[in-house]
Amino acid sequence: MDHKDIRALKILEEMENDHAPSQRYLARKLNISLGLVNAFIKRLAQKGYCKITTVPKSKVRYILTPKGVAEKARLTYDFVQFSFQFYKKTRGKLSGIFHDLEAEKGDRVIFYGATELAEIGYVSLQGTNINLVAVVDEEKIGDKFLGFKIKDPITINDLLFDRIIVTAMGPKDVVMKNILDNGVQPDKIALLD
Repeated sequence: MDHKDIRALKILEEMENDHAPSQRYLARKLNISLGLVNAFIKRLAQKGYCKITTVPKSKVRYILTPKGVAEKARLTYDFVQFSFQFYKKTRGKLSGIFHDLEAEKGDRVIFYGATELAEIGYVSLQGTNINLVAVVDEEKIGDKFLGFKIKDPITINDLLFDRIIVTAMGPKDVVMKNILDNGVQPDKIALLD
């Protein structure tokens, strides 16, 4: 499932919620440009998934058609399948990392990135002898996540750990540079490619 399908699904969901979302609202919600939202809506209307009406003259309303409801159901099914496969694949990679770490007699990890990947990692830790020492995320310092207060990356060297697992969603080369700039040896870092 690609980004276009996910965005189309989210737009169709908002239209179905029947609260007359504006394009500006949709742009903020999806974190995309107003022009891109406009293009998505036009494409959805051209395919017959929604109708665009004005009630009153200055207020635009989007109405999901039966064809749009069917498309939303199809995209929802695809998204659930995609999410399940992503979860299964990520759990498998994490299990391999944890297995290797246990074989090396390591038992302390840091998650670099307070994201959904970290949540999957936390679930995957259960049933192992590995302990989560900290969660590090430069954009969420001080927030609570998985029962931990999120730490600043500059504190990494103050922590006792065997491996940093990159659970950040950003570009891996930028994340790696940030970790390496804090003095962490490359062999102490595990990426979820």
